[in-house]
Amino acid sequence: MKNKKFIDVILCALTWCTAILTVGILTFLIGYILIRGIPHITPSLFSLTYTSDNVSVMPAIIATIVMTILSLIVTMPFGIFTAIYLVEYAKRGNKIVEIIRITAETLSGIPSIVYGLFGMLFFVTYLGLGFSIIAGSLTLSIMILPLIMRTTEEALKSVPDSYREGAFGLGAGRLRMVFRIALPVAIPGILSGIILAIGRIVGETAALIYTAGTVAQTPTNLLQSARTLSVHMYALSSEGFHTNEAYATAVILLVMVIGINGLASYTAKKLVRE
Repeated sequence: MKNKKFIDVILCALTWCTAILTVGILTFLIGYILIRGIPHITPSLFSLTYTSDNVSVMPAIIATIVMTILSLIVTMPFGIFTAIYLVEYAKRGNKIVEIIRITAETLSGIPSIVYGLFGMLFFVTYLGLGFSIIAGSLTLSIMILPLIMRTTEEALKSVPDSYREGAFGLGAGRLRMVFRIALPVAIPGILSGIILAIGRIVGETAALIYTAGTVAQTPTNLLQSARTLSVHMYALSSEGFHTNEAYATAVILLVMVIGINGLASYTAKKLVRE
């Protein structure tokens, strides 16, 4: 009995130490970025025109938003409907379903540089799209597809079977049950996957250098090259001439991600209440 209590105390202490260490490291990183970046955020940093003297982040912000929207438009239908088929329509124990799941898990573990090389060979070279927003968005769509598919699948699995049985008992068809019962209940989990996907899109650098390019001008069409905030920050820090602006870009990127996550969380709570 004493040994069990001693082990419980040790495990509890380790858990608290790990939690404090994690929060401490996160706080240090955020604080360091804010302290180094906030003093260098100026109105000129948000100019629509990028020059060698004024390394504006506005073109990068516009490119980031456009690529995020395009990637989600392409990926969400495939990811969500694939998950619906795997959970609601495919028979349990189906070998094809297991192969699809294993393939999705394998794709989620591939380094982003490999996706970038694939995108450069297929979208940029073979399809002739060149270094463009559309090539970068399609590459990002392939990257986040397994993430959205798996999180949607787990969200649908968390819906109690009693909900489905009740819908069938009232005479609802499978399609009606999916869109009226299962999907509304699973929306918070689906949005969590979308939030994670957005975070990966916004923070991606390696894949976009090989597909979207690094042109620091405001894009006027989807076939133009552009750089996202993460690529912009990487370019500034690697050049070494605008390190302060790189920290300012990091602050803007951090605020942007927090804002997107907050908006998605608010939307999920509102949908659950309704």
